[in-house]
Amino acid sequence: MSSFSDIIAGCMGWGVWGENLSSKEMTMLMHTCLENDITTFDHADIYGDYSTESSFGKAFVNTSIPRENIQLISKCGIQYLGKARANRVKHYNYSKEYIIWSAERSLSNLKTEYLDLFLLHRPSPLMHPHEIAEAISQLQDQGKIKQFGVSNFTASQLRFVSEYIPVSVNQIEISITHFSSMLDGTLTQMQLLECIPMAWKPLGSYFKESNAKNLRIEKELKFLSEKYQASTNQLLLAWLLQHPSGIIPVVGSTKRARLEEMAKVKHFALEIEDWFALLVASQGHKVP
Repeated sequence: MSSFSDIIAGCMGWGVWGENLSSKEMTMLMHTCLENDITTFDHADIYGDYSTESSFGKAFVNTSIPRENIQLISKCGIQYLGKARANRVKHYNYSKEYIIWSAERSLSNLKTEYLDLFLLHRPSPLMHPHEIAEAISQLQDQGKIKQFGVSNFTASQLRFVSEYIPVSVNQIEISITHFSSMLDGTLTQMQLLECIPMAWKPLGSYFKESNAKNLRIEKELKFLSEKYQASTNQLLLAWLLQHPSGIIPVVGSTKRARLEEMAKVKHFALEIEDWFALLVASQGHKVP
């Protein structure tokens, strides 16, 4: 059973890469999330050019929220080209020393003694799974991380790492406009490995692009919106939640009304033909 909330708050846009919320605004947003049963907060060390975790941590210590009432996720590995670090080229680092150092830095920035989940942010062609396993095992033995996962890993990459260390989560892009993982065996293998899929960008490109695909989806959503008395956001999330792999959406909104709206999605399911109608609308052709 998942130890995370049904909807996860993605924090990339909380800092300077997005809304640049003040400490007070972050505190208020945390309370808004908890009021709507969103108790899991998703971070990565690189967010805000390595600054957002620290901003969140400073805001969190000023709340009255008990640490055990929330779950904190972070990721490591990407060496970002920004102002915070003197990297010559964007690259990945999964040495044992770096993984441990990065986890401990996230703990310090987030003002917490443990992470509920720690992810490798993107696969590297140079990663050594035995070295990764040594680092993660040490962090888990020390109580610094509870669960280990990966992000943006293919089915074969996930299997490769899981041969050396149990992988609880794979955070990948999944949505009505980006659903290849449902058809290429990625989610099927995750079910076999009992690995939870978390979906970043769960609304896909529906609100961002005007094209034939999205026009077809829009037509279907208008019909379903009346049938289910649900919003577009709720329908798009409901479509993901219905997959048997147990997808958990990571939503990036910082708006109270939108968070309240999306938190209600777990209260209804789509009829099977309606689910496939949305798939067909996105594909532009019937299923085989």
